Amino acid sequence: MLKIENLHVSYGGIQALRGISLEVPDGKIVTLIGANGAGKSTTLRTITGLVKAASGSIQWNGGELLGKSIDKIISSGIALSPEGRRVFADMTVVENLQIGAYLRNDKAGIAEDIKWVYSLFPRLEERSWQLAGTLSGGEQQMLAVGRALMSRPKLMMLDEPSLGLAPLVVQDIFSIIREINRQGVTVLLIEQNANMALKIADLAYVLETGNITMSGTGAELLANEKVREAYLGKNG
Repeated sequence: MLKIENLHVSYGGIQALRGISLEVPDGKIVTLIGANGAGKSTTLRTITGLVKAASGSIQWNGGELLGKSIDKIISSGIALSPEGRRVFADMTVVENLQIGAYLRNDKAGIAEDIKWVYSLFPRLEERSWQLAGTLSGGEQQMLAVGRALMSRPKLMMLDEPSLGLAPLVVQDIFSIIREINRQGVTVLLIEQNANMALKIADLAYVLETGNITMSGTGAELLANEKVREAYLGKNG
């Protein structure tokens, strides 16, 4: 389980996170929704060690993550698929996947996991020797998720996986998120598409200007009038 307690993060005097607390239970899909600038990406970047916290605690399976190096955090079983995909454009699909396993040295296991990623994303196998920069936006998002899976994470964090994608591609991405979770990976999802995120989430939190203002099951927040008006439109 991931457990965040009273987490404060500041950028140049601006408080990005103001003492947030949340839990991500093993085997669940948890989503964090909120407007741009609410602190959602900062939360994920702090968990992975990319951003330093001012105070608070981030515990992963009982151990403290704050102060640990990024490679130690990743090797403990946490992976991030970042906002904007961030694939290596001048490298092939398969090379991008291999980079996702850079902390591993089990060649046979890496080869098996590449096959697993291809089973989740058949289009990536079809384009395995194509340069990542020539892929469509949806294919690049699939590659970013696949690359993160190559570290064999127990917790997969996804930052705006549907951003800029066509509706049909978004449905594909969310189906894959469900499938990854069914195969035993815990998911922490950040999404502006609150409707899709809440539909698949076991637990959900609303983050507003660095504060958690609401929490509950995905279904509870989907039915909540304030959430519907703020993030889903009055008609949901």
